[in-house]
Amino acid sequence: MRTILHCDCNGFYATVEMLFDPSLRGKPVVVCGDSKLRHGIVLAKSEKAKACGIKTGDALWEAQKKCPPLVLVPANQQMYLAFSRRMRAICRRYTALVEPFGLDESWLDVSGHLLSGEEIAAQLRKAAKEELGITVSVGVSFNKAFAKLGSDMRKPDATTVISRENYREKIWPLPASDLLFVGRSTSTHLQQMGLNTIGDVATASPNILKKVFGVNGLKLWRSARGEDNSPVIFIEEAETVKSISNSTTTPHDICTPEEAKVVLYLLSDSVATRLRKHQLRCRTISVWMRDVELNNFERQCRLPTDSDIASEIAHAAVDLFTSSYPWSLPLRSLGVRGGDLLNTTADCQIPLCTDARRQRHHHLEEVLDDIRSRWGHTCIQRALLLQDRALTGINPVDDHALQPLAAMYGRE
Repeated sequence: MRTILHCDCNGFYATVEMLFDPSLRGKPVVVCGDSKLRHGIVLAKSEKAKACGIKTGDALWEAQKKCPPLVLVPANQQMYLAFSRRMRAICRRYTALVEPFGLDESWLDVSGHLLSGEEIAAQLRKAAKEELGITVSVGVSFNKAFAKLGSDMRKPDATTVISRENYREKIWPLPASDLLFVGRSTSTHLQQMGLNTIGDVATASPNILKKVFGVNGLKLWRSARGEDNSPVIFIEEAETVKSISNSTTTPHDICTPEEAKVVLYLLSDSVATRLRKHQLRCRTISVWMRDVELNNFERQCRLPTDSDIASEIAHAAVDLFTSSYPWSLPLRSLGVRGGDLLNTTADCQIPLCTDARRQRHHHLEEVLDDIRSRWGHTCIQRALLLQDRALTGINPVDDHALQPLAAMYGRE
């Protein structure tokens, strides 16, 4: 029988901040992004802030309205990353099958372990408190989806067991939006169909769900019924680079194709730089868009030739965006991703004819990489990016304001 754990560090960012600044303890604290760059949302909150009704993802003005004495702390990603690695090292004492989900969460597959899942959960919670000074909540179940729901049920510092015998009682009354990967749009569609709880989804017609949501509808149906058989991935596999992406929420709304083009070139340049750093090329390009009503769209195309050249990636991204976005609303965020990756150091077929122009472009960008590594990424920029410094006055490679696409799907 499978035994899956989901370990969730409680108020992770805020707790770590309190370890380094004890004066924050006992106060309503939120860790947040930069409001001047419109990343001003709550990334994490202390228990006292949570008691005021503050939620992760709240805008800062909303949070401050709920709790006027709120203490705002800027995010320190490197510090959180260090604690995250230490927590995962504790998890690996029990199994090599540890799959990270963001910095503060991990799944563990402890099937066949001499200890029960509940016993391992107790030891994880004890080690987190004694060795790191943080608390964790752990869900124990027979699949990843239910383990994740279990860790959300009781916080802080608690274990919740979701078994084959009790999942209908514990899981099915929960809102359908609690299911893993059910975002705003999917949740709205489910409500319109009269499917308000996880139990409603579990007992719905799979054919109707497939008709509305495609193959994802069947995944939702199986997940709600406890039939999620997705494996916990080895940490080595999880850290394998499968795509390179960057996205950003811009300081002001993107209202014209020209403004969108500027941002897409900025993002494409950063994606190409990181591809070369990892000695990779991509064969597909995806453009991700979020409008001012927070609706998400994503479109993908295949490149004629695998590439790590910024101008080629940007040209494809701009063409894809131009042909797919209807401009019914201004945009709040954009993202570019290079996928279907090839390792440039691996054996590959040599083309019969080489393109001298592409070779020159590639060599030029390698020279730019060398210069930027010495003087900073923004020491050389495209003239195009000078059109609107509000949109492009950031470091697209190193600046924390740009985030992986995963963060833009509700995991900020």
